[in-house]
Amino acid sequence: MKAKGVVFTDYKGLTVQELGDFRKTLRAAAIDYKVVKNTLAKKASSGTSIDAAKGEFAGPIGIAFSYDDPILLAKKVLEFANKNEKLRIRGGVIEGGLCSAEDVKSVAQLPPRGVLLSMFIGAMQSPLSRLAGALNATLSGFICAMEALKNKKLKVES
Repeated sequence: MKAKGVVFTDYKGLTVQELGDFRKTLRAAAIDYKVVKNTLAKKASSGTSIDAAKGEFAGPIGIAFSYDDPILLAKKVLEFANKNEKLRIRGGVIEGGLCSAEDVKSVAQLPPRGVLLSMFIGAMQSPLSRLAGALNATLSGFICAMEALKNKKLKVES
């Protein structure tokens, strides 16, 4: 299964308890967090979309990844980083694109995927609704005009 979002963190200074709490928080949102060796990370990322982030694999690094919602991933990591200053976001790969720490923070400000899809569908549906309304108004106007003409002819015949 391919990860949709990956966030690289510097966990230096976190206690075992704090790291455990961080993992528990992420696990509740179906997000995995692994502390990896840089050489293994470089080998594992080769030939994948994460390959572009090889420069991040230096020093102590933790990798949070989600197979579902990259926005939720960024939100959860940023949420914990705001509570605990020892955890620092170094960057990430979201939907195949390399992101800086600032980009990850910007992604965390977006609404969840479901809300974004609803907004998109609403934007696509709006012009169609207006077109249907305009056609309905034109048809209603035509029917009213025909009804008035019919009533006028009935009055003339009476």
